[in-house]
Amino acid sequence: MHDSLPLTRRQFLHTTAALAVGATQHALSAGASAAPAPAPAGPWQIGCYTRPFDQFEYRVALDAIAEAGFKHVGLMTAKGKHWIMVGVDTPLEEAATIGAEVKRRGLKAVSLYGGDFPVATSVAAGIAGLKKLIDNCVACGAGNLMVGGTGNAALQSAYYKVVAECCAYAAEKGVGLSVKPHGGLNATGPQCRKLIEQVGRKNFRLWYDPGNIYYYSDGRLDPVADAATVDGLVVGMSVKDYRHPKDVMVTPGTGQVDFPKVLARLRQGGFARGPLVVECLAPGDLNRIKAEARKARRFLEELTR
Repeated sequence: MHDSLPLTRRQFLHTTAALAVGATQHALSAGASAAPAPAPAGPWQIGCYTRPFDQFEYRVALDAIAEAGFKHVGLMTAKGKHWIMVGVDTPLEEAATIGAEVKRRGLKAVSLYGGDFPVATSVAAGIAGLKKLIDNCVACGAGNLMVGGTGNAALQSAYYKVVAECCAYAAEKGVGLSVKPHGGLNATGPQCRKLIEQVGRKNFRLWYDPGNIYYYSDGRLDPVADAATVDGLVVGMSVKDYRHPKDVMVTPGTGQVDFPKVLARLRQGGFARGPLVVECLAPGDLNRIKAEARKARRFLEELTR
């Protein structure tokens, strides 16, 4: 697909000027300060992460997501130099190239998961790393940077100090920061609420993940009940289902998560608009995964009518 959508001459010249390897660091920094495009006016942005297609190179994943009928994408993992598509060590011009590839397919990036930042080295190194992730988020055109939290109790205080210190920088760049239920010390709604309140910044919020609520509780905690604990915090959702025991590679709507009830409870708590991004699908070859992606898109479109 990407070969059939060439850049116009104006787009090519603009991109070349912004991304030239010989450009000064000042020019790159200036490019990174531009805010991502505003989110569409509709209440829900239904999208798909690259994760279900991460046995393929990211351009193949973007093609598949567009071909499955999505207009929004979450950047997460793909086959390449690193499993994480865009991380702390990703050069700014490479992140911008990914952003250009997203746009060429008529997609809008609404979420970026960039992996860890080096808080284990020091708070200062963590701050520098998280700021690089924020810059790369902007270069990709994504409006929200999702962090996974830490399962290391010895690093927890420093980790969220880094987040707090970077919130103003993210706000200047037009980027929201979010944590997701991801096991360990941020496995449930109440744990995530405590961390968000500890940081105490308006642009650090929750990216909900109902499948992970089941997964990290070994199927014991129903996300419908957990969703009642996160009123006022949710800005997006990783749409992930669950099948016992310990399986999240499930197409949404075919597992144990009661998505109508989860979304209804989140809406009651104030999440009435925003990104709904499919994170996992039933595995298979490329055509099978694309077919599952279409099913998931239709499921979410019905769910949000």
